[in-house]
Amino acid sequence: MNILLLGSGGREHTFAWKLSQSKRCTQLFIAPGNAGTAAHGQNVALDPLDFASVGQFVLQSGIDLVLVGPEEPLVRGIWDYFQEHEKLKQIPVIGPSKAGAVLEGSKAWSKKFMERHQIPTAAYREFTAAQVEEGVQYLAQHPLPIVLKADGLAAGKGVVIAMNHRDAETEFRAMLDGKFGTAGERVVVEAFLSGIEFSVFVLTDGKTYKILPEAKDYKRIGEGDTGPNTGGMGAVSPVPFVDETMWEKVEQRIIAPTVKGLRKEKIVYKGFIFFGLIEVNGEPFVIEYNCRMGDPETEVVLPRLKNDLVQLLDNCAKGTLGRVRIRTDKKTATTIFLVSGGYPDQYEKGKTITGLEQVKSGFAFHAGTRGQDGKVLTNGGRVIALTSLAKDITSALRKSRRNAKAVQFEGKYYRRDIGKDLERM
Repeated sequence: MNILLLGSGGREHTFAWKLSQSKRCTQLFIAPGNAGTAAHGQNVALDPLDFASVGQFVLQSGIDLVLVGPEEPLVRGIWDYFQEHEKLKQIPVIGPSKAGAVLEGSKAWSKKFMERHQIPTAAYREFTAAQVEEGVQYLAQHPLPIVLKADGLAAGKGVVIAMNHRDAETEFRAMLDGKFGTAGERVVVEAFLSGIEFSVFVLTDGKTYKILPEAKDYKRIGEGDTGPNTGGMGAVSPVPFVDETMWEKVEQRIIAPTVKGLRKEKIVYKGFIFFGLIEVNGEPFVIEYNCRMGDPETEVVLPRLKNDLVQLLDNCAKGTLGRVRIRTDKKTATTIFLVSGGYPDQYEKGKTITGLEQVKSGFAFHAGTRGQDGKVLTNGGRVIALTSLAKDITSALRKSRRNAKAVQFEGKYYRRDIGKDLERM
């Protein structure tokens, strides 16, 4: 099969690495890709949001399947674009329709969806710019802490946990005043849930689903989970506290009702669903949905997946996932992200990366990188994910930390406490 993978981050490098291992993968194109994806296929200078150019490339290159990595093309309706064009509609796009991608594209919509299908989540209310004062009054009597979420896509940074009412009001007004652009035209105010977060992923063909390995990611920039949210500073899979009892609750109360709810509402969904969950006193609740695989979770999930990914995606496209049995490596995978100095705020690009050849017994999944004159340069806030597999979490983390020390670039920063909370479990 000729495959087109859309995206340029660590998730896409991990996908490219996994797809290229399949004997069914004839040619792999990555648009636009990065310095790491170039080792597994051909990078193509295409903007994933330029649907016309993507469609033209698909037809000219004999593409048999399109895998969409990031959320924005899905939320904007790339699946629908293919369906609207006679020559493209027969090319499978792994990812939901625009209606399905609203699971991630609108926090308010996803909350209503969970209400309709009795899926456990935090209590909430939503407000628009026309309801600022009403919202401020609501916040004034709301128990602390208060969770504020920009309704739309905000690159993983649209969530604020306010510890006092003054900060909550300030952030609430800022969001509705354009802090996150159109993403903050509506703000969801949620009750705070205290517990341990984890992530669950499924691949669904719209009829059935297959559960992939779970993971726990670390979103905040500072050690000890301090500072602002980022796109993710590291991840671990499996998660020790997600036992058989918890899995049963997650599947029966959350996964199955979600897939059934999409089907009941006649929403076309063939692709990945990311469940951002929190365990509260032994009970799982949904924090958020994503309409694609997570990043950095993909960097620890796919290395544990033993299945041929091309075959798995083909089954998804053909509606035959029910025939598949997911096979998972029992080893632990850990990843630590190297980020640019100053991230998630202002940071510089174009720093030379060295030491990649010193990464031993692990993977260096590129995210914000580009190649130039034989060198690898930084090209984003999150630069490289150092993933390791080992018999236990301590051994895997030791490898990831060693590799994180080996790779160098000016201003490099990474969290040294990724996974330490799980080591103690």
